[in-house]
Amino acid sequence: MDIASLVGIVLCFGMLAFGILNATPYVNRYLDLPSAIITFGGAFFAVMTSKSMAEYIAGLKSFLLVFKSPVIDVKAMIQKIIDLSNIARKEGLLSLEEAAGDLDDEFMKKGILLIVDGTDPELVRGIMETELLSTEDRHKSKIAFWEDLSTMGPAWGMIGTLVGLVNMLYEMDDPSSIGPSMAIALITTLYGSLLANWICTPVAGKLKTNNANEIMVKEIMIEGLLSIQAGENPRVIEEKLKSFLSPGDRTASSDGGEEDG
Repeated sequence: MDIASLVGIVLCFGMLAFGILNATPYVNRYLDLPSAIITFGGAFFAVMTSKSMAEYIAGLKSFLLVFKSPVIDVKAMIQKIIDLSNIARKEGLLSLEEAAGDLDDEFMKKGILLIVDGTDPELVRGIMETELLSTEDRHKSKIAFWEDLSTMGPAWGMIGTLVGLVNMLYEMDDPSSIGPSMAIALITTLYGSLLANWICTPVAGKLKTNNANEIMVKEIMIEGLLSIQAGENPRVIEEKLKSFLSPGDRTASSDGGEEDG
């Protein structure tokens, strides 16, 4: 589990609760069912209108992904590619078929099997990049769900505020009702802002980060496998793949690539 996401959401609630309790002991002032229905119901159903039902359900389920810690060990993956390049250099490309059976990553396994089958390098790249783009499109669909919801939340909060203001104006003959009516009208704006900035924007940001990391890893795999197919020196492959990493992460692996004999 990604502790940062869970702790972040909980602490945001804590900051909100502290601010409210520090201002007033009457927490019920911030609870209003009609405002919640207008804001949350309007925002979620407006997003539903813009999506297919399958996309909408997938978007809702993607909320759980922010708590899932991606298992991406880039250094270990690069080292695995170097190991495969050493095997191919010593025993030939066909020897990779047996090694592919031990791989857990289906994307890398698919690339290796294409190479073993003697597929043209450009076709290998085309097939792998098509799958990469398809994966990215699925991720972007989920990201767009939360971005759309973060836009709809404040918009429907403002709609609720306008509804409350209309009611308030009709009751101007009773000065004592103006304050409470205005407060209820503003609660919908508060709810919309909370939906956007407490939930939707952080979730979209986390999904973007996870997407970028996964795409980078797959790009490294593509370059590594094509380099193996081209018969490049394992040390050259290692340096090429490490160029994807930040300088601080480019520590040499303990095994490393082998030099030419």
